[in-house]
Amino acid sequence: MAQIDAFFKLMHEVGASDLHLAAGNQPLIRLRGQIEKIKYKTLEHSELKKMLYEITPEEKIKVFEETGDVDFGYEVSGLSRFRANFFNQKWGVGAVFRSIPTIIPTAEDLGLPPVILKLASLPKGLVLVTGPTGSGKSSSLAAIIDQANRTRQDHIITIEDPIEFVHHSNQCLINHREVGTHTKSFSAALRGALREDPDIIMVGEMRDLETISLAIEASNTGHLVFGTLHTTSAAKTIDRVIEMFPATMQGQIRASLADGLRAVVSQALFRRIDVKGRCAALEIMLATPAVRNLIRESKTYQIGTVLQTGRKFGMQSLDDALLEHILAGRIDPNDAYNYCQDKQKFSQYLTQSPDDFTEF
Repeated sequence: MAQIDAFFKLMHEVGASDLHLAAGNQPLIRLRGQIEKIKYKTLEHSELKKMLYEITPEEKIKVFEETGDVDFGYEVSGLSRFRANFFNQKWGVGAVFRSIPTIIPTAEDLGLPPVILKLASLPKGLVLVTGPTGSGKSSSLAAIIDQANRTRQDHIITIEDPIEFVHHSNQCLINHREVGTHTKSFSAALRGALREDPDIIMVGEMRDLETISLAIEASNTGHLVFGTLHTTSAAKTIDRVIEMFPATMQGQIRASLADGLRAVVSQALFRRIDVKGRCAALEIMLATPAVRNLIRESKTYQIGTVLQTGRKFGMQSLDDALLEHILAGRIDPNDAYNYCQDKQKFSQYLTQSPDDFTEF
């Protein structure tokens, strides 16, 4: 048993999502969205480096020594998987570990609306799951992929950095590929995937123009593609994708995206005030003909209106989801205010001055 495994056991026992280790500081965990110290001595650089290297593959140590940053996956048998990130900082080495449950969460576990699972049955197209870091994107995608694995008879390829949720082939054949270990980059793996007879491709992060371009191409050539972006709404997601391309290509990309896009799910995670734990608030946009026309005509600013009129299809705005949580007593109105679009509408629920005084 590695020395660091004791921290992972503690995380599991208290339900922490992240472990923070940094030279010059005590260890800390993120519990229900808030950082808390662990009763342990201040970590010294050499001591922490030895602790971290005990669980790090040799090739990842080499990358870290050369670049000062590295990501990889680590599993404690019978406990959990962890996504690890190492970095250098002023006082020495630092690391953050994100807990990834070994049991794949269901849509019911996550409180996802039924329309989310329907995305797993789409024959083709592009589905984007977006939100800030730590918003639960990976968990939502895992639930969708699990649904496909149990109900379809297809070939699923996942491309991640590192591999997070591990799916075992059920009705589908699933191949997991890790960037840096099994392939050079997201774009290289995605290009290769198009020659590997896939039905569903899951891209853990669409971080560059080439990857996004290949994902759109795949969605328009008969594949169902799931991907993630660090955007906070459906409209901003579409704008971000298009703005990554040179101005001379944006018209063509608008047309391709309008044809290939099937849904955008933007989510944020909140600490619950009624019970222990957290819950997600989701904005759901389905690519109806009206939405596709707005994308083609560069009128994404009107998507908010379509979300309101599309509720019968399962669409909803983030503000509507937040309001539902507030009225049900699940989340603090002050937390919701920091994420909502219509500040005036939500100000009536505040019990204190907003954290961001520039928006009041």
